[in-house]
This record gives sequence, structure tokens and C-alpha cells, in this order.
Amino acid sequence: MINSLYNFFSPICIWIFPISLIGGSTFDYLVYSSSMDKDVDVKIIVPNSYVSSNYIFHTVLLLHGYGGNHEDWSKNVDLEEKVDQYQLLIVCPDGSKNSWYLDSPVEKKSQYETFIIQELIPWLKEYYRIARLGITGLSMGGHGSLYLAFRNQGVFHAVSSLSGGVDLTYSTVKWEIANKIGNYEQYPQRWEENSVVNMVSLIENKNLNIFIDCGINDFFIDCNRSLHKNLLIAGVNHHYTEKKGIHNWDYWINNIDDHLQFLSLHLSIDD
Repeated sequence: MINSLYNFFSPICIWIFPISLIGGSTFDYLVYSSSMDKDVDVKIIVPNSYVSSNYIFHTVLLLHGYGGNHEDWSKNVDLEEKVDQYQLLIVCPDGSKNSWYLDSPVEKKSQYETFIIQELIPWLKEYYRIARLGITGLSMGGHGSLYLAFRNQGVFHAVSSLSGGVDLTYSTVKWEIANKIGNYEQYPQRWEENSVVNMVSLIENKNLNIFIDCGINDFFIDCNRSLHKNLLIAGVNHHYTEKKGIHNWDYWINNIDDHLQFLSLHLSIDD
């Protein structure tokens, strides 16, 4: 195992379906995105203390992977228990099965960076008592969390990635990436510019706390090592770990607590 620590809008319409659960409460929304002209599913899990108090709460956006949806995390992890344990709000937005959380120059209804940054977050701040924001995700969502945090300095106070697909050029034929940014042969610059591994120069906010985590036998391990190396060369403080595991739900379920602990800790620290 490697464990290295480096200084350590437009109007939105909603439909609400509350579900009361032991250990927390879950609310499912359809949030209208004007940038994509469609409704987007968003799941919000709040701790019991949110309902019974007027306190503001740090909030974590939890992103799903390729082929998934906003239900994935709650189907595999007891998020109602986690929000009580870490005293966080957790927000699971739907990123479509293959958006990679970027604004597609090809598909008008796939503008997920704009949706999350300019539409969803302002709505969250209007309707919920929110303090600082963190963001994390798995695989495509690991790429998405770092992508959104690096490109939107000052929005997030802490970011992490589980098994992130941080270099889109790892495969130019899989995961329908070409459907969002065009084929690699015709638009190689788009592939390079939208890969997190090449975005280290964008990091200006020294208060952005970064945690990158990948299984040793994960097919994305070399991409994550390259990102780690680039961050070291640039002198960007970050926390990086490799552990035994592959690209699957066993790994993500076993390691999500490390990420929620990291985010909870750094959202609570005054830098």
C-alpha cells in the first residue's frame, strides 16, 4: 500500500418526494435544468439533527460512475447512517450514464458542469442550510469530482476521487466519451483538455483539500499515478493512497468511509 500525505440563475422547478428513514431522511427531487431543458433526478440525504435544529451543515456531492444513476450509492451504501455518523448532507445528482460531468460540445442535453455549478448548487443554497461544499465520486464520478473542483476554484473546499478515470485518453473507444466530445482522431485537443490528469495548472486555491484513491489492481491505477506525479511536480498539497483492490463495488463500499472522513474533517477546518 502507498499512503502519501502532502500537508495534509435560471428558475428551477422541483417535485419533492420525501421518504422518512431511520438514521436520516431522504428526499428525491426532479430539478429542472434550463441549460439542458430537462428534469434531472437529485437525491438528498439529511441527518436527523438537520431536521431537529436550525444549524447549517457541510454538504458533500456524491457522484456515480459510468452506466449508473443517482440511486447507485444509496443502493449499495447506507447513506442514512453515514449522514448521521459524519453530520453531513449528502447530495447525489444524476449525471446520466455517460456525461463524464462535463459540458458536451456535441450534445445540447448533456451540460452537466453547467447544471451542477450554476443551477444545482445555487438551488441547494437557497433551499437548504448549507455551509461548505465537498465533492467526491467513483470512476466517471471520480473524474467528475476532480474535474468540477479543479475547473471551478472556490466552489468546493475539499474534493476526493475513488478509482477515478482521470485520463479520458486511457480508452478512446470505451464508455461513450466520443459521443460527448467527438472522436479522438478528429478532436484530440478536446480529449486532452478535458482530462483531469492535465488540469493541475488550474489549481490556484491552496485551500482546496485533495484526496485521490485507487486500487492497485484497478485498470485506472496508472492514470491516477500520473495525476499524483503531476501534482507532486506542481507542488500541490494532496493526499494519495493505493490499496489492494480492483474497479468494483467491493472496493468503493470498503473505502467510502475514508473519503467521508477526509471531507468531513477538511470541511470543518478553518484554513
